[in-house]
Amino acid sequence: MILLLAILIGLAATLLRARWHHQSLKLKRLRWEWLVLLAGIPQYLVFQLPLTARWIPENMVPGIQIFTMLGLVFFAVINLSAPGFWAMGLGLGSNFLVILLNGGWMPISQETLTRLSPSQPMDYWVVGTRLGLGKDLIMAASTIKLIWLSDFFTLPQWFSYRVAFSLGDVFISIGSILLLWSLSHKEEEKI
Repeated sequence: MILLLAILIGLAATLLRARWHHQSLKLKRLRWEWLVLLAGIPQYLVFQLPLTARWIPENMVPGIQIFTMLGLVFFAVINLSAPGFWAMGLGLGSNFLVILLNGGWMPISQETLTRLSPSQPMDYWVVGTRLGLGKDLIMAASTIKLIWLSDFFTLPQWFSYRVAFSLGDVFISIGSILLLWSLSHKEEEKI
C-alpha cells in the first residue's frame, strides 16, 4: 500500500509539473521491461488474486517469491542510469535479501502485528503461519534475520489505515516518485 501511495503522489506531482510547463510526459528508454511483467504476473496470481492464491500450494510460494524478486532486482540493476532506479534497486535488493534469508517469505513479527491491531493479544498471531494470502510469514522477532529489513515499520497511530512495511518498501517508493517526477523533466532547448 505504501508503494501505491508513492505512485499516486509521484504521478500527481509530475502531471502538475507537466501541465505547468505545458509539456507532455516522456519516459527515458528502459531496458528489459519484460522482466517486470515476468515477475509481476506470478506475484499478482500468488499474492493479490484470492481465486488463484488459494490454489497455489504454500510450499511453492517461497520459490515463486525468490524467483520473481530476483527478476525485479535484475531489472533495477540493468536500468540504474534511469532516474530513481538507484533507490528502487536498493529497496528491491534489501527486500530480496531479507526474503532470501528468511526462507522465501517476508517476515513479520507478532509485535508488529500487535502494533497494527492492538485489540488482539500477541498470541492471536500464530508463529509459522502465513498472514492471509500475502507474502508475509508470522515469525518470532528473535528468529527474524535482518529484522530491520522486514515488514517491521508501521504508520503512526493517528493514520486510520493500518499497514506494515519494510525499509525496502520506502526506498522503492522514493525511487518510484523520482522516476515519475522525471517524466515531466523540462528538456533544455538545443541551439
